[in-house]
Amino acid sequence: MVENNILVRIKSLKKSKNALILAHNYQIAEVQDIADFVGDSLDLAMKATKTNVKNIIFCGVDFMAESAKILNPDKNVVIPDIEAKCPMAGMVDSESLNLIIKKHPDADVVTYINTTAEVKAISDICCTSSNGVKIVKSRKAKIIIFVPDKNLGLYIKRFTPEYEMILWQGVCPTHNKIEKQDILKLKYEHPNSKILVHPECKPEVIDIADQVFSTNGMVNHVKKSKDEEFIIGTEKGICHRLKKENPDKIFYPVESAVCPNMKKITLKKVLKSLENLEPKIKLSEDIIKKAKLPLQRMIDMGRGD
Repeated sequence: MVENNILVRIKSLKKSKNALILAHNYQIAEVQDIADFVGDSLDLAMKATKTNVKNIIFCGVDFMAESAKILNPDKNVVIPDIEAKCPMAGMVDSESLNLIIKKHPDADVVTYINTTAEVKAISDICCTSSNGVKIVKSRKAKIIIFVPDKNLGLYIKRFTPEYEMILWQGVCPTHNKIEKQDILKLKYEHPNSKILVHPECKPEVIDIADQVFSTNGMVNHVKKSKDEEFIIGTEKGICHRLKKENPDKIFYPVESAVCPNMKKITLKKVLKSLENLEPKIKLSEDIIKKAKLPLQRMIDMGRGD
């Protein structure tokens, strides 16, 4: 009953506050269900550019809400829990990255979207997990500084041997703790299932996958696939969307693959953020201007899903 009251209040406030609720694929089921759009970080930021709402309630982690603000500077972007931070994004800062840039003046900086606005602001171009190979191959420089995810960098390196890649030693803690034996155990238990993993996983996990996809890539693949069972090697929250959109198919998550920061946002926090329109994402005009350049370069090249 309490939850129903919250849902009614959220729907009412969303209308009166001229707000849009965006939720990442890894959010808890209740938050995904109340959202206007569910997707990956870039997908959601782009959705916001195509609406005329004044307020965006972004249910995800900090860098995602920042990206939405960068691409929608005239809108208020609110994150229901300011402590919902991406650990990997926190593994690289602009000061440290500048030191590497100075050591390699002929290199291009390709920056994963999972980074802070300040890091994006000193990058040449951004990428997502789906278009990283395409982005690196587009660069004229033959030396690439890739930040911050070494696992994604190693995955991209498989397809770009002609480039020298200087990899930042960051990882996604959630994907990095998915072990090969976790996947093999699920495969043993469900031998007819196909293995889908995220490129943020370790190389040995990628080696045993049937397919490697971004979160949206997984969603799109499963819809089109004739297969009926899938082992999902990414944050298990995506299985809610997969099951919802494919009720006749079966999904086996790695149960330990849970991002605690993604789970910080609740319906009560969404309600509070709508009531107060706080906490807002605040970035300087200078950072927004500089960070938008590498993001826009990536967008102009296409997603790559």
